[in-house]
Order: sequence, then structure tokens, then C-alpha cells
Amino acid sequence: MMKKKYLDRLRIDPGERVNLNTIDTKGIPARNQTISGTETAKERAEELLEASRAELAKAQGLLWANNIYSILIILQGMDTAGKDGTIKHVMSGINPQGCRVHSFGVPTEEELDHDFLWRTTLKLPGRGEIGIFNRSYYEELLVVKVHPEVLARQRIPPGKRGQKFWEARYEDINAFERYLTRNGTIILKFFLHISKEEQRERLLERLDNGEKYWKFSSGDLAEREYWEQYQEAYEMMLERTSSKEAPWYVIPADYKWLAWTLVADIISSRIQALDLHYPVVSDEKLGEIRKAQDLLRDQR
Repeated sequence: MMKKKYLDRLRIDPGERVNLNTIDTKGIPARNQTISGTETAKERAEELLEASRAELAKAQGLLWANNIYSILIILQGMDTAGKDGTIKHVMSGINPQGCRVHSFGVPTEEELDHDFLWRTTLKLPGRGEIGIFNRSYYEELLVVKVHPEVLARQRIPPGKRGQKFWEARYEDINAFERYLTRNGTIILKFFLHISKEEQRERLLERLDNGEKYWKFSSGDLAEREYWEQYQEAYEMMLERTSSKEAPWYVIPADYKWLAWTLVADIISSRIQALDLHYPVVSDEKLGEIRKAQDLLRDQR
């Protein structure tokens, strides 16, 4: 487990001002930083990731058996920030029956006929489940804010689209998350924070590797031109929607292996903090179990 003080520094406290330019995207000085003598930071992170995955697998079993809480994991970040890879490497050890992953792209015609929270509400995890949103309703504070023409197509009642409009959306999301929390959904929100230079290198990697051509979209380059506008939108999102019930964590993501380790640690620690135990069976049920044991033993 990572040191709690370090993990706490990644959390945005309610009301905290955010300047992404001052938040390190690497998290540590260098890839080969030494820890405990000759062990490198990457090797140590991989050990911690494996331990967190094991703990997460155990925690998922308890979550499913208790059938009281659900876990909603929200991943946001610029293109190439590593959302898909985080899901793959962090959740690789859990039972897929109790986990659902949903990606949200451009809204469909049916989705545009409803409020902006409708399509994600339909995909919320049930009790005992872990749900992962690869992008989420937070796109309504990001893409829609950076590209006003997208907002114009949403068929919402006419009116000014100034700061009061966006404050209302922040308020709606905060209220929605309070409602979910009160009903047993644990919300964990991660912003995967990469540098503009790291994004450039990852885009080039896609263009230089034939096996990754399928990942490339000309839209990736187009959106890169709005880098500063997106950074401002993310800062406002983090400031206005990080709450005690559903905090945001800014995850340094230039080193993918570090990002995976941090996310896995936070998720497993949060579920363990619920202090769940396997349900205790009644005396009547225990009697049935004993009879079944005796019956099966007699069949040898």
C-alpha cells in the first residue's frame, strides 16, 4: 500500500483551488528512482499493484456477498491519458460477473431526448457490483463547455449559457452524487493527469506502430488544439465537484505503471474501509448445511 499521506495529496478537498500547471504529471522525479537500495520505483510500484489487485479481488467477493454497497469508478482525462489501460491493468484480477464497464461517446438521438444524466443513470452498478465509467456525465462540463456548438444541439430550454448555467450543472451533479452516496453507492473519481508533451509522444507512438493505427483518429489532433481550454474546464470541474462524499483524485499519469498502482490502491483501500464481512447464516441454515455435509460424506 502506498503511504496514506501521499494518497491524500492526490485528493482534491472540497473548495480547494486547482491549478493543473502546478501539479506534477510524473509523480516521482525519474523512472529509475531507487527505493530501498537497488529496487527501482517501477519495480516497487508493480509489487504494490499486484498486492492491491489481490486485495481488490477479496474485497469484491465481500461486496458481492453483502449486496449492500455498489462501487462507481469514474475515469476522466485527455485523449491518450490511459483510461483503457487503467481499466485493463487494475481490474484484471476481479470476477467479471460483478463488474461492468461502460464507455460514453457522442450522445445518440434517443439520449439527446432526455436530460444529460439519463444515459449514465441507466448504467449505474447494482448493489454488490463495481461499475466503471470510461468518461461519464462529466463530459457535460468538458467537451460541451469547450465546444458550445455541442451544447446548442442538446435541445435544452432557451436561455443564457453563462457562468450561472455551468454553476447549475455543477450543482446538479453534486446533488446527484449525494443522492447516490446516501443510497449506498461509493463514488471514486480519477482524473488521469498527463502533460501535453506526453500526449504528443503517445500520439506519435500510435502513428509509428501499425498495430495501433486503429486507435488513431484525426479528431485527436483537432482536440489537442484546445488543450488550454480543456485544462481550464478540468480545473473548474475538479474545484466545483470534488466533495466529501465523492472526491476527485488527480492521478499523475505520465508513467502508466504509477497511475495503475495509485488507482488500484485507492479503490482497494476504500472498499476495505467499509469493513465488510461475509454474512452470518441463521441456526436453521447452519442445520441444513450440516445435514448436507453428512449426506455427501455418507455417499462415499
